[in-house]
Amino acid sequence: MPDPVPKVSVIVPFYNEQDSIGPLYEAIVSALAPVGIPFEMVFVDDGSRDETLARANVIARSDPRVKLVKFRRNSGQTAAMAAGIEFASGEILVTMDGDLQNDPADIPMFLETMDSGYDIVVGWRHQRQDKLVSRKIPSRIANWLIGKVTRVPIKDNGCSLKAYRASVIKHIPLYSEMHRFIPAMASMAAPRIAEVKVRHHARRFGKSKYGLSRVYKVLLDLLVIKTLASFAARPLLWFGLLAVPLLLGGTGLIASALLGAALRGGSISLPIAGCGVIFLAAAFMMVCSGALGELVYNLGDMRDHEFARLTQRLRMRTAYVETKTQ
Repeated sequence: MPDPVPKVSVIVPFYNEQDSIGPLYEAIVSALAPVGIPFEMVFVDDGSRDETLARANVIARSDPRVKLVKFRRNSGQTAAMAAGIEFASGEILVTMDGDLQNDPADIPMFLETMDSGYDIVVGWRHQRQDKLVSRKIPSRIANWLIGKVTRVPIKDNGCSLKAYRASVIKHIPLYSEMHRFIPAMASMAAPRIAEVKVRHHARRFGKSKYGLSRVYKVLLDLLVIKTLASFAARPLLWFGLLAVPLLLGGTGLIASALLGAALRGGSISLPIAGCGVIFLAAAFMMVCSGALGELVYNLGDMRDHEFARLTQRLRMRTAYVETKTQ
């Protein structure tokens, strides 16, 4: 008899977590086995240099529910999660860290919340077991800033314990440090997002792979997210707005040079006129970049309106099922 198609896929990236992978595997099985639904685990080895891959191989050989993805070198958590999402087969995808700080016992709560019709469920580490200065304070500032910029009010964007419908998450491009911005990226499709309190444990093995060095990456990615969410469907407007001050400045400088020459009866001031020409040329390049962006959007693969229709169909199906069971 063939194995049933998994309904839930648990995706876990690992990097030098040889002591954590065994206990985490057992915890996931203990959490999901009583639920009574078919599930799988997708373990992604992100170029580990210890025995993580060897121990993952032993687990995968003993349990057919485990898929193992191996990176030749360390590529980062976002790339590892993207690979796990690509190879996952479940209808609902759950992501979590491989350091035992996320608790697999919270996964059934995520599944119950998803059954209520939500498309994305985000974990909130309300009692976070991390260092105050290097982890908690930067995280609180970043979450406040992300909420203000993206207008997606999530208290803990950095929590890796999240659940997604596969039909939504598989259409969201992930790169750089974008895994923490998935709800903001998905906001263009207007999905239903829930946030639930989860347990958070102190790290038992190894050391943290993150620190203050990632702050600048988060800020740059936040700028990208804001641009995509606000102007992805109308890049000409975005570049046009950037061109307006250049156009006004260039026009003003050239007008000032011409007016000065007319009043003094002498020659045009070349530095002022030259700066005006440069500003006008930059404005022209901005407009051309916006036009190029319009061509890329209209001829490319990403369509936010198709993504939105996908989520709407998902909601319609969920509402129908709920009506039938009442």
